[in-house]
Amino acid sequence: MLVADGHKVLLHGRNNEKLASVAKELGEENTEQYVADLSELAQVEKLAQEVAEKHDRLDVLLNNAGVYNSSNVVTGDGLDIRFAVNTVAPYLLMKSLLPLMDESSRVINLSSAAQAPVDVKALSGLARLSDGEAYAQSKLALTMWTFELAQYVAPVLVAVNPKSLLASKMVKSAFGVQGQDINLGAEILCRAALADTFRNASGKYFDNDIGEFTEPHPDARDDEKRSTLVQQLDAIIGK
Repeated sequence: MLVADGHKVLLHGRNNEKLASVAKELGEENTEQYVADLSELAQVEKLAQEVAEKHDRLDVLLNNAGVYNSSNVVTGDGLDIRFAVNTVAPYLLMKSLLPLMDESSRVINLSSAAQAPVDVKALSGLARLSDGEAYAQSKLALTMWTFELAQYVAPVLVAVNPKSLLASKMVKSAFGVQGQDINLGAEILCRAALADTFRNASGKYFDNDIGEFTEPHPDARDDEKRSTLVQQLDAIIGK
């Protein structure tokens, strides 16, 4: 959708062949490809460095990657892979790319209808959770740091639930259901990236299940919990 509208899109993926196939389908002249495993913090930093070497400005950062279950739930950094990919990686990527963004840029973080209070020990890799618990906590953690950093950094930061149970590979694997048309999720993310209605939406939560901005989980409004979470994230990434 973004490429069709004439925008330059930087594509990220873990598999070079799959990424090249997507780029060919979309049109290689309007895309760039970046390979990185977001479960590894060193690769997230390398990804940001590669983008910064080629670009001096970034209009939109869309944090779309997500993990629900895995055969290896503990990463090389000692983190639960759900927190690593769903929470920590987008935080590190955003902070690393901040020099390329200004107040007109946008950071769109994919949240979820599934959210649960965050166990900071689990976030740090010191406690184990079930797949469902880890996923729900990782998505609330993402929403919480979105709200916290929206107070301090220049870009517009918005958390978006794209729609429940879309027909993604993750949903099919985790829940065994076909899911709703995945284009419903793509459309709202394009709106979040481009539409005027999101221009002044920093520190807000958009729920596409109801099609409007709404109140987030209460913990996203809790100053102390947000601050504690962000302090822990900074400790994890070492910045």
